[in-house]
Parts: sequence; structure tokens; C-alpha cells
Amino acid sequence: MTQPVTLGGRPTMPPPGVPSEELLIARFRGHARRLFWSALVLIAVFGATAYFYDNLPAPFEDWMLLSAAGGLVLLLVVVPYIVWYSRSVTVTTRRVIVRHGVGAQSRREMSHARGYTIGVRRGVLQRMWGTGTISLSNGVDAPLRLANVPNVTLVHETLADQIEVSQILAHRDAQSGSDTASF
Repeated sequence: MTQPVTLGGRPTMPPPGVPSEELLIARFRGHARRLFWSALVLIAVFGATAYFYDNLPAPFEDWMLLSAAGGLVLLLVVVPYIVWYSRSVTVTTRRVIVRHGVGAQSRREMSHARGYTIGVRRGVLQRMWGTGTISLSNGVDAPLRLANVPNVTLVHETLADQIEVSQILAHRDAQSGSDTASF
């Protein structure tokens, strides 16, 4: 019987025929640079509100100022933050999972074992911020697009490694399955 390969007492590869455990590799969101304008709006609204508060001719205008400032902050700061926070990407040892949606959640998955091509596109601003857009395509489904991925080269290398490991395990399991079927 083949013993699992271990690294520091922890198995790195399961024995042939045994399903591998799904482990979390990374969970991330798009780069927070898309919140830059929201941060500027927040600073400007607070500055303008502080300047004009108690300097308006009628006292009820202070309440109107606070209401307008609250509406601007809600619309231009809170909503973009919630939209950004609601989108996440999870990479495990078996698949890539993309979730998005505020009210109703939408989820797409792509399995490493099926294999897919990885395309990376980096514009000028994305290179300055260290981000990029990754497209995953398996040739059957619509491509899975991961926009503004932080540390895009590290994520690209990790995905390529996971495809390789998953295909090696699938090939090994297929070989061990055909060996036991011939006896």
C-alpha cells in the first residue's frame, strides 16, 4: 500500500483513489482602488458640511445641509463600498469560486481538474497599482473574468499550479483505477 507523501507530518498528496480534501488557498476581492473617488467624496462632503454648518442664514438650513450631506455619503460612498464588498473570489485546491450580488447572490465556479486557459491583461494603471484582469476559459462555458485582481502574478502562478496538481492527481487516479481493474 502506498503511503501519502507528507511534509512536516501533513499529507501533501492523498493516496491513489482517495478523494483529496478541499482546502482554502486564497480569498480576495478586487483591488480597493475603485473606492478612491468615494474616499474623495467623503472628505469633500465632510469638509463642506463642517464649513457651512452654523454659517447658513436660517437654522432649518443646517438640517437641510446635514440631510444633503447624508444623502451624498449614502449614495456615493456607502453604496459603492457595499457593491465592492459583495464581490469576492475564492481559490481552493479544487476550484475557483466567484460570488457577487448585494440582494440576490450569484455564484460561478470553475474546476481545476477540467483544466482551463489563463489570460492576464494589465493596463497602464493596473501595472501601477500591481493589479490585473484574469480571464479563465475552459472552452465550453463563458470565460470567467476576474477584474482588478491584487497581486495578479501571484494569483496567476497559483492558479497554474493548481491546474497542474489537479490534472496530475486525476491522471494518477485514472492510472491506478485502470491498474486495479485489470487484476
